[in-house]
Amino acid sequence: MIDFRREAESYRAALIARRRDFHQHPELAFEEFRTASIVARALTDLGLEVQTGVGRTGVVAVLEGAHDGPTVLVRADMDALPIHEENQTDYVSQAAGKMHACGHDGHTSIALGVAEWFVGQRDQMAGRIKFVFQPAEEIAKGAVAMAEDGVLRDPRPDVSVGLHLWNSLPVGTVGVAQGAMMAGAMMFRIEVTGRGGHGALPHQGIDPVVASAHIVTALQSIVSRNVDPFDSAVISVTTIKAGETHNVIPQSATMQGTVRYFHTEVRDLVVRRMKECVENVARGLGCRAESEFVELTVPVVNDAEVSAKLLPRLEQIVGGAGLDPTVRTMGAEDVGVFMNDIPGMFLLVGAADPTADAYYGHHHPKFSIDEESLPLGMALLSTAVAAYVLPET
Repeated sequence: MIDFRREAESYRAALIARRRDFHQHPELAFEEFRTASIVARALTDLGLEVQTGVGRTGVVAVLEGAHDGPTVLVRADMDALPIHEENQTDYVSQAAGKMHACGHDGHTSIALGVAEWFVGQRDQMAGRIKFVFQPAEEIAKGAVAMAEDGVLRDPRPDVSVGLHLWNSLPVGTVGVAQGAMMAGAMMFRIEVTGRGGHGALPHQGIDPVVASAHIVTALQSIVSRNVDPFDSAVISVTTIKAGETHNVIPQSATMQGTVRYFHTEVRDLVVRRMKECVENVARGLGCRAESEFVELTVPVVNDAEVSAKLLPRLEQIVGGAGLDPTVRTMGAEDVGVFMNDIPGMFLLVGAADPTADAYYGHHHPKFSIDEESLPLGMALLSTAVAAYVLPET
């Protein structure tokens, strides 16, 4: 029986060093040239068949086992965020206005560690591992770009596994919710058109700002009054732009925001009701309004059969108390593009930093992780992959 915790522990120094290097040199979506180059070089040095430029800046490598068997997709994302880091560490971001504030530096380091370990197991492997290093997760375009470039073909994966370091959970706790565990996401834009005029003579115009305010209020009733309380959804209006000065009623107002959901029928209900509210509230106040919706990601859904196979193995790593089946989030992840096609399991690996002066969540300028999560993440991902390509372990 392989002790995956002990095996991963031997990679601790390398995992941390590589993660810190990536952290110091963050790159935004579709700009991951340095990161991709390091990943490709490391995989090539391991003797793997490597493709670059997949989905613009993505990297794919296939590790062939000595025996026939299934193909397992292992996915890690590489991009950073347009955030100025406020942490004070020896490895703080050296790129102004860019930061790994979501853990992707750790994901990339972990996946490279998994690749290196499995190269040493090639003679015992039955099947193959397809390592997918994905760009542009933060703008929800990288998985689609890689899929369009054929990442799910030649060879087509039979199962997919991946993880996300999750700094709201303590190290040693792993979110393993079955079914939908990360939300699908849509972006919406609403344009409200009235009739501009003098701010002192509102009766001579039609105020799109007032109409917009009523629309925002109406939209907030949809989740509380139309969505089944046992379902989940979020509607957030995050920007409202109208006018240029204090004494002019503008001709129009524009709103943008996000919709989050776990189930497509809930999404369809929310979109239908939003369109009705926008159009009818605007009309009732003398304005015209149009709404546009753009699908960004689909929900991340853990497959029941894959989960049943992997949960006993994951329990060997963190114990039964370390597996939390209740952890879900309305945050989105475009790995759902792969998992919507290939059954799989996605883990939320606890990475809370106990040395931080306060809790700072994902996408915060002071986001941080406990690097103890790196060897633990490698052990979890390795044992998940081994369940398919090293079935006797």
